[in-house]
Amino acid sequence: MNYTPPMTRPVTILGAGVLGRRIASVFLAGGHKVHIRDPSPQALQDTAKFIDTHLADFTAILPLTTTPFSTSPPSYATFTEIPPAVADAWLVIEAVPEKLDLKIATFAEVDAHAPSDCIIASNSSSFKSRLFLDGVSEERKQRVLNMHFTMPPGNRTVELMTCGETEDALFEMLSGVLKVCGMVPVVARRESTGFIFNRLWAAIKREILYILAEDVSTAREIDLLWTNMFQLPESLPPCQLMDKIGLDTVAFIEDNYIQERGLDGSMTVDWLRERYIREGKLGVKSEKGGLYGRSLPGKTPGSLSDQQRPLYVLDVGLGSNNSDIAKIPTSGRILHFDPVTKGLTTLVSGQSLPDGIDISRSAGLMFWTNMGHATSTCDGSVHSAQLDGTDIQTLLAPGVVHTPKQLVVDDESGRLYFCDREGMGVHRLSFDGSRHEVLIQTGNTGNSGHRGDMTRWCVGVAIDKPRGYVYWTQKGPSKAGKGRIFRAEIEIPAGKTAENRTDIELLLDGLPEPIDLELDVKTQMLYWTDRGEHPTGCSLNAVDLGGSVRPEDLKSKRKILARHFNEPIGLKLGATGEVYVTDLGGSVYCVRNGKKTLLFRDDACYTGISL
Repeated sequence: MNYTPPMTRPVTILGAGVLGRRIASVFLAGGHKVHIRDPSPQALQDTAKFIDTHLADFTAILPLTTTPFSTSPPSYATFTEIPPAVADAWLVIEAVPEKLDLKIATFAEVDAHAPSDCIIASNSSSFKSRLFLDGVSEERKQRVLNMHFTMPPGNRTVELMTCGETEDALFEMLSGVLKVCGMVPVVARRESTGFIFNRLWAAIKREILYILAEDVSTAREIDLLWTNMFQLPESLPPCQLMDKIGLDTVAFIEDNYIQERGLDGSMTVDWLRERYIREGKLGVKSEKGGLYGRSLPGKTPGSLSDQQRPLYVLDVGLGSNNSDIAKIPTSGRILHFDPVTKGLTTLVSGQSLPDGIDISRSAGLMFWTNMGHATSTCDGSVHSAQLDGTDIQTLLAPGVVHTPKQLVVDDESGRLYFCDREGMGVHRLSFDGSRHEVLIQTGNTGNSGHRGDMTRWCVGVAIDKPRGYVYWTQKGPSKAGKGRIFRAEIEIPAGKTAENRTDIELLLDGLPEPIDLELDVKTQMLYWTDRGEHPTGCSLNAVDLGGSVRPEDLKSKRKILARHFNEPIGLKLGATGEVYVTDLGGSVYCVRNGKKTLLFRDDACYTGISL
């Protein structure tokens, strides 16, 4: 089947209850025309009110590749009878009460009045859709399936399951439709009572009840363990965790339970040994992989895209969320933002004006800079921690550098690059704090005239390891139009020092106030934030470094991608061209194809950001 959903025909939802009205909102947000049928006029009124009030919540979870409606949402209509509601539908989703006789009758009526190519799906989580086929024609059965929503927009998963005769091509097509609507579809590969998640949840509930009944632990302790094992920002999901532990170890552990409880191991450890362990598939420690095959976690089908991956954001501590100005020097925080749930969690607090942050996925660490208690004092520092905010280490103690700013990770070499603003330099050090060196020195720190010359202040930094360059910004005085961007070889030329090297190239000048940098090494696009004066300042900018890098040529290629920020600072480039930007006005944005989307805003002041 090569089937493209006709957007001019409606998606019909049968049932205007709590879940039915949410399913309707999902398809409306995705640009579909929607019909809603319920025998209760009051339920239909309540549904209309819910949609009108909450539709923005559903458009907020749309992927960046989906273009939300720009003026008015697609139309929806309500019905008390099935025949007119399904007369021209391409998809009907049944969400009526969980009564088998009612569902059988509903499917029969839909089959009698819907177009011959219409797909009929049941939102039931307790009944297989094959049970509803008594009154459905043979031709229709290949277009019947389960489509179980949880509770959007908060819970975005949708499980699709065959009725036993469903045409295979439908699953790919419907999964694509659901993804465009902001959902996370999962396909059960064969009929299963309870689908996938309910079976997972049933096993968890069952073992928890065993623990409680045996008086091994308490509900509070169980929830504490669960939170710390599975709900931290970088907690591994169960199959990846088993691959990390090792499938042979998993089998040995399960053997103990089987022997003690007299369980049947044929569908657990016996299956695991036959399908994986005997084939040398032991998990991440073996070349053949494990449950994930040879795929790396984070790159597997269904894993989080960059648009869904958590963001790490720095609150510098200067916002109105800090009611005591005297506490500003210790009010900085590292925050974890989940773009799916919109949850904002503090990972690290008590920081001294944090400014730059970056993540090492290979080391499982985050690194950040603190400018210090005041930008006028030489008490900046550099730190690392686990991705959940634990095990904080000081890599450069306060006073070693003056005012460290943007920081970037080089995972390949295990080194960090950062700029020291009032220290007028570009620095490098190892992940453990060793091998600290100054690569660029734009002024003499012992010279008060140099220290006060803002045109010497280095702020943003980016590296191009394949080509051997380091890039940095020198911001200039506030809103003075004296900002510049430079580059030099990543290693100091032989016989030269950080102070007298002669390989420094000026790329751009006359900029309002350039701050942080990001480089797309593949495309050679250089991005930067500028906190200078409107209209060209307070902007996100880019320039193509391919070809000539003479300042006069680059100036003509410079583009303003988005503007009207409130003093933008941090930026981070996603894998598919989107750029995340923070500003001192308390906002975090995503910019893609010239469109600036607000992810969240509060009364903090945000500086660095990383994925």
